[in-house]
Amino acid sequence: MKNNEKINYVEFPAKDLDAARNFFGTVFSWEFTDYGPEYTAFFNAGLNGGFYKSDLSSTTDNGSTLVVFYSEDIEETKSNIKKAGGKIVKPVFEFPGGRRFHFTDPNGNEYAVWSDKKRIIRNVD
Repeated sequence: MKNNEKINYVEFPAKDLDAARNFFGTVFSWEFTDYGPEYTAFFNAGLNGGFYKSDLSSTTDNGSTLVVFYSEDIEETKSNIKKAGGKIVKPVFEFPGGRRFHFTDPNGNEYAVWSDKKRIIRNVD
C-alpha cells in the first residue's frame, strides 16, 4: 500500500502528559519520546501519534473523532483500563459483528474498545 495521502499520525490533547504516558504505557504498552515540556510522541500503538499540552479534552459529546481499539479479550482490557485510572463511560454493548465499550483516559479523552471474540468466561476461585 502506498503511504501517500493516508492517515499517518494522530494527536490528542492532554492536561497532564505524565498521566497520559502512565495510562497508555500501562494499559496498551505504548512507548514515548518527549519533545519538550508540552509534547510527547507515542509509538508501538498501531498508528504513531502524540499528546500535546491542552486544557481541552476530546469526546464524542463535543463532536470529536472516536478512536477505537481492538481487543482479543474485551473484559480483560476493560479491567486493565479501570485499574490504570480510566473511566468506563459507556458499558459493553453488542452490535452486529461484536461487542464494544467506551472509556475516558485520565485526561478526559474518550476512546472505545471492540472485539469480535465471544465472551470469555473465567472460573475464579
